[in-house]
Amino acid sequence: MDSEQLAQLIRRSLRRSRRVEVDGLGVFERGNTGRVSLREANRLRVFIAYATEDLATSERLFNVLRSRGYSPWLDRRRLLPGQNWPRRIEDAIANADFFIACFSSHSVKKRGGFQAEVRYALDCASRLPIDDVFLIPVRLDECRVPARIQRETQYVDLFPDFDGGVERVVATIEARRREAA
Repeated sequence: MDSEQLAQLIRRSLRRSRRVEVDGLGVFERGNTGRVSLREANRLRVFIAYATEDLATSERLFNVLRSRGYSPWLDRRRLLPGQNWPRRIEDAIANADFFIACFSSHSVKKRGGFQAEVRYALDCASRLPIDDVFLIPVRLDECRVPARIQRETQYVDLFPDFDGGVERVVATIEARRREAA
């Protein structure tokens, strides 16, 4: 899609809605006078990987991160009908500032999308400076974190205290933001 096609798509969307968000670009809003404004995306992008069985907890994490001013990415909330979802997911991971892997008794046993996303995130992380935090593993229940990740990365438990676990995740993100400033 070239820039003119994108502009046309945004215009059509703004006829139906007052607000259109484009990942990595920002939020276009149509005011009462019809004037369109752009609020640029400068929020940290956080990709959330999860197993389908853990959707409710992952959406709860998404909502908390969004309310804290971050730009979380969850497939069920960000993918649009007709999009090439494998490519879009890879793009979202590659462009994320952080990747939260939601490990659970469901996700560690499954084959497929979750495992592929974690492997791709590890590949993306390998291109960053060694001390940069990218992958933030979280446990949703009493499960075993894969050995490779457990060996190299500290994880956070979001159980039995979800809010306390989220505070640790946010503290990690904010520490990185301060280091980058």
